[in-house]
Amino acid sequence: MGNKSPPERVYEALERLPPNVVGEIIEGELHVSPRPRTMHGRAAFRLGKKLGPFDQEPDTEGPGGWVFLPEPELHLGGNVLVPDLAGWRRERMPELPDVTGVELAPDWLCDVLSLSTEALDRSRKMTLYAREGVNHLWLVDPRIQLLEIYRREGERWQRLGAYTGDATVHAEPFEAQKLNLGSLWQR
Repeated sequence: MGNKSPPERVYEALERLPPNVVGEIIEGELHVSPRPRTMHGRAAFRLGKKLGPFDQEPDTEGPGGWVFLPEPELHLGGNVLVPDLAGWRRERMPELPDVTGVELAPDWLCDVLSLSTEALDRSRKMTLYAREGVNHLWLVDPRIQLLEIYRREGERWQRLGAYTGDATVHAEPFEAQKLNLGSLWQR
């Protein structure tokens, strides 16, 4: 897991992007995608709410033990990635850093797929996440109402399951709480 910074010119181009797009630097190349559509944003927001009990303080009710961020800018091995949601086990991130780019790889992350990002999310980004030590990855596709659960095995992903519609799942690493998928797709 490297901490080298992205090349300055590419990062400067990323910073100059207008606010109506999302920019990421993958292996030195700037990738620009349109801001997510409403169904995409709603699914990410609802999933974050459902996982909220895991982000509770240790002395409150709920499973706790996690720190979540929506759309964090991750600086991993010279790459700049922006997943929809990311989570760190509290023992690995006991204090939230006040930074623009988080350099500590998340323990879990979720990318909500869209037509403009799916190919990149499923290929180059998944490869980078595994290489940089992310242990759990969820892919959510609100268009077809699908949740895919992955666990890292070495530098590869093992698909643990795929769930559709309004299935209720206990999904790793948050299996302590059931997740009703139907609530992610509601409009």
